[in-house]
Amino acid sequence: MQQNLTIGIKERPESYLHWFMLSFQHVLGMFGATVLVPLLTGLDIGVALVASGVGTMIYIAITKGKVPIYLGSSFAYIAAIAYAASERGFGSAFIGLMTVGIIYAIVAIIIQFTGSGWIKRLLPPVVIGPVIMIIGLTLAPIAIASAGLNGEGGYQTPLVALITFGAAVMIGLKGNKFFRIVPFVCAIIIGYIAAFAFGLVSFAEIFEGARFFSVPDFQFLGTYTIDFTMVLLFAPIAFVTIAEHIGDHTVLGEITQKDFIIDPGLNKTLLGDGVATFFSAAIGGPANTSYGENTGIVAMTKVGSVYVIFLAALMAVVLGFLGYIQALIAGIPGGVIGGITILLYGLIASNGIKVLIKSKIDIAKMRNAVILSSILVIGLGGAFLELNAVASLSGMSLAAVIGIILNLVLPKDPQETE
Repeated sequence: MQQNLTIGIKERPESYLHWFMLSFQHVLGMFGATVLVPLLTGLDIGVALVASGVGTMIYIAITKGKVPIYLGSSFAYIAAIAYAASERGFGSAFIGLMTVGIIYAIVAIIIQFTGSGWIKRLLPPVVIGPVIMIIGLTLAPIAIASAGLNGEGGYQTPLVALITFGAAVMIGLKGNKFFRIVPFVCAIIIGYIAAFAFGLVSFAEIFEGARFFSVPDFQFLGTYTIDFTMVLLFAPIAFVTIAEHIGDHTVLGEITQKDFIIDPGLNKTLLGDGVATFFSAAIGGPANTSYGENTGIVAMTKVGSVYVIFLAALMAVVLGFLGYIQALIAGIPGGVIGGITILLYGLIASNGIKVLIKSKIDIAKMRNAVILSSILVIGLGGAFLELNAVASLSGMSLAAVIGIILNLVLPKDPQETE
């Protein structure tokens, strides 16, 4: 079943140099997106890298080394983390993310006994598509502000953003096979150089106080106030990322000619993802999720070795303790981040459109139009529903709940397929 792979899932590269290079390629593939999440939310970069690496190892252990998936920082929770941190502190965000991990585990247990058909009925494409769109569009103002396109400041920051944006686009379109899978990393380097040329970067300030070896700023469970007030902000998003999880594993299955939903089973893959996310939050990191970037590398190289993924995870852990690298990443100018995120957040939103197109959702049908429009307006319009003195639903979370309810209660056309 794996004849299309040059190195099978359970096979190890013949030479250590080959093994190292293949794994390092995966590190490059995940690096830009994984460190971008802490950069945008204020979390510690080193913790995110360690959580990513250890989380991937946890996933490999739970799935018994049957799935060559890498877990990195999830973009789906950026808005929720930022909002929770600003309102109640990072402790509330960590508790919310740990709740997400628990939800994954609960869903995995239910699937163990009932199968996975009910998830598809609860989260059809007509719900998932617009919710994914909201994930990207909600973050659009942050990208615009970072790029200096909000009318504040001089011309240097917008110009650096334009150079970074252009580099990412051109490398993604015209680069060779290797560079096409790491356009964001390359664009960040180019943007960094441009920012330095415009006097927006001072390496003396960036590396001030940095050390070669630096212990990440772990926030272990129990060292901060346990705050459950933001749980309802995070919980609904779990079902969105569960749908993404299923999609990623389905795509990887097509690449490797293996059905991972059956073996090791969706219950095992979800449990691995959930435990990895719980662990990450328990040490002060973001949510973990399966990375399409690394799945793309498997598709390109035809190397599906879990040994390669494991070594990449180990490299990520080591990088988390290298202080100079962390300082260099933390010092990335706002214009560079803005140029990257304009493209990145737009790509996230376009993935939602892709879900609708691929599933052939007919928006001319009133039922689909009602669900789609309701989710978009509620998610982007700043809707807020206070449940009690300490709990509320807002934005994307409220939109997801409304979409699920509408999908369940609105009558279906007998001839309609979603």
